[in-house]
Amino acid sequence: MRNQKVLLLVEIAIFAALGFVLDFVAFKMPQGGSVSLVMIPIVLMAFRRGALAGVITGLLVGLLQIVSGLISVTPLSFNFVVMQVILDYLIAYGVVGFAGLVRSQYFKYAQQNKRGKLIVTIVSAVFIGSFLRYVIHVITGIFFFGMYAEDANVFMYSTIYNATYMIPVFLLSAFVCSLLFLAAPRLLEPNKTV
Repeated sequence: MRNQKVLLLVEIAIFAALGFVLDFVAFKMPQGGSVSLVMIPIVLMAFRRGALAGVITGLLVGLLQIVSGLISVTPLSFNFVVMQVILDYLIAYGVVGFAGLVRSQYFKYAQQNKRGKLIVTIVSAVFIGSFLRYVIHVITGIFFFGMYAEDANVFMYSTIYNATYMIPVFLLSAFVCSLLFLAAPRLLEPNKTV
């Protein structure tokens, strides 16, 4: 039992580190945000070990970004910066782990060998994680980056700006996760070592 917990913690650490590294290969946006493969290890962990493990992996990815200093922060007071960093990095990447909510559906369709339903489930899972992350980024955009909207409606500005990178992130992550999960289903089995 103890060995299983240690293995789980090691896997979470490895997948978080992988997500952090994959975020370096990215197209960066001017006021923050990027198109990268950072969500793939989080979604993979959420499918492999469940939503809670996925959420913890996402939190660790965000924490690694914060401690490395590779973050975009608002030019406001310290209290605002702390709130913005917590939302934009810890919470935003943590909620990606909720992709694991459809994990049981995936395994049900895998046992039935229903390839089409597997792909729909994978894309749905990535959509859940992407959408929740997008909502958090929109909220931080409204409250902390409104100065970039100038004369535009802050809500519309944040909604559109964050969509410019989150839609490609969703499409890229859904495509890669679908290929990866179908080509190497062993990655999703927690009793198998990677």
